[in-house]
Amino acid sequence: MRRIVGLGFCAIAAFLFAARYMCVAIFGSGVSSWSAPLFRNIYGYVGSGLSVAAGISLLVGIVYLVWGEITGK
Repeated sequence: MRRIVGLGFCAIAAFLFAARYMCVAIFGSGVSSWSAPLFRNIYGYVGSGLSVAAGISLLVGIVYLVWGEITGK
């Protein structure tokens, strides 16, 4: 059961990581031309909340996976 929960948290982390880039794409959808500085500005505007949540979720998922392997249940 712990392995399934760990896998679920890792999947949530992947979704949150991708969601940040999707937010950047949505915010910049009205831009007529793209450039690296523009992408960085929009990326900074989105903030770090999704990255922090993805990191925490990944860490919890890894802990559950390791715990499930150690206990063998």
